[in-house]
Amino acid sequence: MISIEQVIQKAVAYDKDDARRIHHFLKVYAYADTIGRLEGLSEDEQSILQTAAVLHDIGIHKAEEKYGSSSGHFQELEGPAPARAILEELGAPAHLIDRVTFLIAHHHTYSGVDGVDYQILLEADFLVNAYEDHLKPEAIRTFKEKVFRTKAGLELLKYTYGV
Repeated sequence: MISIEQVIQKAVAYDKDDARRIHHFLKVYAYADTIGRLEGLSEDEQSILQTAAVLHDIGIHKAEEKYGSSSGHFQELEGPAPARAILEELGAPAHLIDRVTFLIAHHHTYSGVDGVDYQILLEADFLVNAYEDHLKPEAIRTFKEKVFRTKAGLELLKYTYGV
């Protein structure tokens, strides 16, 4: 089994010289890891979630290069390939690679959530994006009502943003 430290090391190297994006995925990882543990995920689910959290925005540079945009849709299109390459290089099991690349390909899609790992990734990414994007309380409340489902995610949102 691969370690999350190896994934982080590869992701930092991939995003070299882009401290803002490195800090972003590390914060998303911290929230996802915390929510997953509080929600009682199995070891395998937790590993998938952690890996997806670290690699969720791995396609952003390619999206900017190819489309001139870092929009979520383009990240979803461009992220799975480099994530798969990193995970294959590390010798990750096929089921982990398949699920992580699926999550990356859907991390800005809020319908059809098909697992707790997917749900937690959406929540963790939002917890970070709300701060980084300076969202107003009304926008945070709307997202809370439409997307948040886990007890731990809802509590972290409440304590972090007061909503």
